Amino acid sequence: MDSIVGASPRQLARTAGALYLINIIFGAFAIGVVPAILIVPDAAAAAHNIQTHELLYRLGLAAHVVVTLTNIPMAVIFYDLLKVVNRRLALLDVFFTLVATSVEAAGLLGEFTPVVLLGNRHYASVLPPAQLHALAYLPGDLSTIDYSIYGVFYGFDILCVAYLVFRSTFLPRAIGVLLAIDTLAYLTDGFTDFLAPGFAAHLVPWIGLPTIIGEGSLCLWLLVVGVDVQRWKERASAAIRMRSIQAEELA
Repeated sequence: MDSIVGASPRQLARTAGALYLINIIFGAFAIGVVPAILIVPDAAAAAHNIQTHELLYRLGLAAHVVVTLTNIPMAVIFYDLLKVVNRRLALLDVFFTLVATSVEAAGLLGEFTPVVLLGNRHYASVLPPAQLHALAYLPGDLSTIDYSIYGVFYGFDILCVAYLVFRSTFLPRAIGVLLAIDTLAYLTDGFTDFLAPGFAAHLVPWIGLPTIIGEGSLCLWLLVVGVDVQRWKERASAAIRMRSIQAEELA
């Protein structure tokens, strides 16, 4: 079965691992570090922080753009690696990833609102400071909801990957189990935030652990080990034979 630009399965796996590592590091900076430094409960103080450290705020947004960019080649590579297990499920995983990435990227537009509002004298001259600060603070609250929305789609994306990894034989089954637990974390966090945001806030310190362990394990395994090429080729040959049989039955 053809792979991307003739790369071997192990090369593809390590490329995916490298992209995954970039995704994790930049995502932690954009979603974790920058908001923790700049966004405080008081709207006026948060506005002051953004104005004072505008470059840091913009760097966080730029890092988040990089995260969405890495999602696209990762989706293609995962499809190329995992289609030998189940082609339709691997394709479904691609669609979940692309929809989630689209929602994530669209949400970034709103996060530019504070720098536009606070950096333009026109808005400052027509809006009272309290109203200006409240409007600048709103995108931060909406980004939490946005995260929950695209997190649900990522949850189903991870569920597909978990099943494919578990059935693959060329990747450790244990990682598939860890990813399935990660799926529960994504879905629990997303739907709890929709229905009971106050309770969801108490889950934040714990809900991220399955993501760190599951996706971190997959990232490191792909980056350091790759895949068992011999078993991947066996699955690829079996998939080709199955498709040939199906084509003959339809003929």
